[in-house]
Amino acid sequence: MNGVTGRMGYRQHLVRSILPIRDQGGVTLPDGSRVQVEPVLVGRNADKLKELATLHDVEHWTTDLDTAIADADIVFDAAMTNLRPATLAKAMRQGKHVYTEKPTAETLTEAIELAQLQAETGVTVGVVHDKLYLPGLVKLRRLVDEGFFGRILSLRGEFGYWVFEGDSQPAQRPSWNYRKEDGGGMTTDMFCHWNYVLEGILGQVKTVTAKTVTHIPTRWDERGTEYAATADDAAYGIFDVTTPGGDDVVAQINSSWAVRVFRDELVEFQVDGTHGSAVAGLRECRAQHRSHTPKPVWNPDLPVTEPFRDQWLDVPANGDLDNGFKLQWEEFLADAVAGRPHRYDLLSAARGVQLAELGLQSSAEGRRLDIPEIVL
Repeated sequence: MNGVTGRMGYRQHLVRSILPIRDQGGVTLPDGSRVQVEPVLVGRNADKLKELATLHDVEHWTTDLDTAIADADIVFDAAMTNLRPATLAKAMRQGKHVYTEKPTAETLTEAIELAQLQAETGVTVGVVHDKLYLPGLVKLRRLVDEGFFGRILSLRGEFGYWVFEGDSQPAQRPSWNYRKEDGGGMTTDMFCHWNYVLEGILGQVKTVTAKTVTHIPTRWDERGTEYAATADDAAYGIFDVTTPGGDDVVAQINSSWAVRVFRDELVEFQVDGTHGSAVAGLRECRAQHRSHTPKPVWNPDLPVTEPFRDQWLDVPANGDLDNGFKLQWEEFLADAVAGRPHRYDLLSAARGVQLAELGLQSSAEGRRLDIPEIVL
């Protein structure tokens, strides 16, 4: 597990995924057998690795990434994006199965090269698509599959929260996120997520129109030192999407680290269709069918009397929905043991990198851009 001392590698992948899988006795396979995991913690800081290993009763840790790759069955990477392509390529060339955070690369060219290497080596590769495993989006996808919406018309997404500048209160996110030269930026960070969310819920993303902004130009880092924020901290996107049935859907997603939350969850997606609508967040999903839709009348001279929020119904989980990161880990481990492809691979990841690149280009040029199909 490379990069396990970082925020995502530690919290989501080690503490909330691999350790619970280990403690539950591994993953149960379709034939009833079980496969257990034995993490090897890898990073650059020996003291931190030793501390984490002791804290979580992990036997193996090392700062020698090359040796760890050579000895591993599966290589997981959550280190910095600019280092990721070399790590993933080395692992695949040695015949190792790979599971990785995203973006998989800083450029589309590198991302495509990784996808081509996966095809050449035939190893099982999975890329984290955690949001599709969130209870709210699982429920939303079920509504799509059951035809609840009729013909889908639009999707509207709101994501983000206020990240403090770091002067009066410490920032909740690392300072490199706001430096373009260090790989930071909202578009690079989140458009790879929105690509797989749109693909997983609606269909193929055909065009992008984006506006990227650096709303907060000055921030303070972890040492309290003032620095210039050179990366975008907000991205406003419009996407043309085509469903598998050929219907055109307009999707709009706002992403910002400079917005104060006035919604039920930190991310929400509203899907509207001819027969119904639904709003999904991280965990909850509420829906309103056509037959239960009220008939509002515009009258700004009178107070609003319609209890609009009360007119929506909760969508039940109808099952036990575990941590999304853990669920995808379990699916990937089963695929790796069976030697079969994982449904979210490096080609899917390359499309995410492509959307981020085109989003930045769209903003710089002030125009809508078509998204060409990636052919390996």
